[in-house]
Amino acid sequence: MCAKRVTTKPGEVPTTGHSWDGIEEYDNPMPRWWVWVFYATIVWAIGYSIAHPAWPMLTRATPGLLGSSTRADVAAEIKRFDDANATIKQALVDADLTTVSADPNLMSFAQNAGAAVFRTNCTTCHGSGANGVEGKGYPSLLDDDWLWGGDIENIHLTITHGIRNTTDEDARYSEMPKFGVDEILEKPQIDEVVEYVLKLSGQDHDATLALAGETVFVENCAACHMEDGSGDITQGAPKLSDAIWLYGGSREKIAETVTYARFGVMPNWNAILSEDEIRAVALYVHSRGGGQ
Repeated sequence: MCAKRVTTKPGEVPTTGHSWDGIEEYDNPMPRWWVWVFYATIVWAIGYSIAHPAWPMLTRATPGLLGSSTRADVAAEIKRFDDANATIKQALVDADLTTVSADPNLMSFAQNAGAAVFRTNCTTCHGSGANGVEGKGYPSLLDDDWLWGGDIENIHLTITHGIRNTTDEDARYSEMPKFGVDEILEKPQIDEVVEYVLKLSGQDHDATLALAGETVFVENCAACHMEDGSGDITQGAPKLSDAIWLYGGSREKIAETVTYARFGVMPNWNAILSEDEIRAVALYVHSRGGGQ
């Protein structure tokens, strides 16, 4: 509907001059107190953006005239707690890891600090409950199958230097041959040794193929996995005679592992964590139930 001119009587509140389907809108001014509050918020916002960090630039925000910094405040708060815990942190660094549990206060601190370190840095791969991700190469830390040893010293060593990384020359290292890709074994031999591994782990298998696969296993696999499939923690060679599988224990997954090999990598945490943090998380992991 087209707008129509509206006239008002003296003392009557005027309208905006428009009508929609017979509905007219009064032209009431905003309350004066509301207008002044609105203006005040604009002035306050301008003053705040001048006094405090506010406007983003290419590499940082404008610092503000007061020089305040929430990042610096957080850093100062962290330093305050670090200073307060400096004595017990040093005690943890100096302690024999095998005897920390005998000191209730030190062990309590290590457990709490280690849990925080674990949640921040380790859960992505090992899960929030430390039970790993089955079939993905992220081991559970709750069972008694430890590729590189589950006593406290070995856990500490593994966390410190990592596994098969290229950033720490002391990283724990081993490499499984690509038996299929590199044509070390022919396809029938792979099928045979897979059946033998299934037999070792107590799974359904082809007895005839497994019998032939035993010879293949002894000649090619026993040097690392031992003749009984019990594995070797000095080489990071997993145990094959139980039901715990890092990449899956089905016939297909075992065949894939034999053919293409596996090469899991763990970072060296000494480049990220302090020694007291590494010790704390090692003690935390060891106490979860799977530590040897």
